[in-house]
Amino acid sequence: MKISPHGHLTYCTNIHPGESWEEVRSSLHHVLDVKRRMCPDRPFGIGLRLSARAAAELTEPERLQAFKSWLDRHDCYVFTMNGFPYGGFHGERVKDQVHAPDWRSRERVTYTKQLFDMLAELLPEGLDGGVSTSPLSYKPWLGAGAREAELSGMREHLLDVIDHLADLRNRTGKDLHLDLEPEPDGLIENTAEFVDLYRALLAQGRESDVRRHFAICYDVCHFAVAYESPEASLRTLTEEGIRIGRLQISAALKADLHGDRAAVRTSLQPYDEPVYLHQAALRRSDGSIDRFPDLAPALEALDDPNYRELRTHFHVPIYTESYGRLQSTNDAIREALRIWKARPFTPHLEVETYTWDVLPDHQRLNLTESIARELEWVRGELAD
Repeated sequence: MKISPHGHLTYCTNIHPGESWEEVRSSLHHVLDVKRRMCPDRPFGIGLRLSARAAAELTEPERLQAFKSWLDRHDCYVFTMNGFPYGGFHGERVKDQVHAPDWRSRERVTYTKQLFDMLAELLPEGLDGGVSTSPLSYKPWLGAGAREAELSGMREHLLDVIDHLADLRNRTGKDLHLDLEPEPDGLIENTAEFVDLYRALLAQGRESDVRRHFAICYDVCHFAVAYESPEASLRTLTEEGIRIGRLQISAALKADLHGDRAAVRTSLQPYDEPVYLHQAALRRSDGSIDRFPDLAPALEALDDPNYRELRTHFHVPIYTESYGRLQSTNDAIREALRIWKARPFTPHLEVETYTWDVLPDHQRLNLTESIARELEWVRGELAD
């Protein structure tokens, strides 16, 4: 939904299970429930998540035309797509396989191009459109010695997609951008690593296309787990001339370790669940940070008296500041939204709390109520 002359706010439909197109289509009644709550008399934008299977099915012309008719009939539009999880994302163990296949593979390239081909068909005139993607790979999968050689091949695959977007723009006039999403333990996991990748792509001699069609998906949760402030990170990205494709509004879970650590550990245990990766970062008293691939090994290290704070990649509802002895990083969201309000650095704002199914029971509202409450919270922050 349009929230100002400068921006559109939505939520990512990866909160709804569905790996086939029929399952995704069936889940869209949730979108209509949220629309009725948030903007019954105005168009509602959708942040659409499609698996590779659903994308391949929706490319069939009859299905795509039927979906376009559905959008028109219900006064909805698609302007962002989530192309990070390629395969299954609900009801099964995902963990590090969320990165597979990575950007070493042609499958990832083909899937990403399919999403953009559909987005070019669905995107309303006058809007730009973005597809988010993985941070190239999962860092532990690549040995340090082979990493540069592997990176070279992945950069070529990114440039292949960028060339495809330049061609789409020439043919359709649509402004499309690939939004790479840094993530803890991803091959690209912070501002500095994204800048290095961006400069390497610029050095390939297609500067104007890279600047137009390659962007960052700024996920507030991910940067908070890296202990990067929105102000510093966004300033660096702006100084580098990097396009910010979308602001992904999400909150991480954190814990102050100055008090009763046993009680903190007990409070964190329900979040150590078997489906998603919950990378963790423990900050020491000297400011240095130790990183852990999941929450369980971080909990084992919690007794070290030098640790002062824990942050973990668990997307909790964005409107809550504290959970008993635990807190969220929604202060980072507030900071990012304050910056956006003063300087709208992207037209795409997308709430992403995909962990609804694995949240502890006491934190779950009715699904429509939960999504609408998050969107209302963002709208309220921007209205202040």
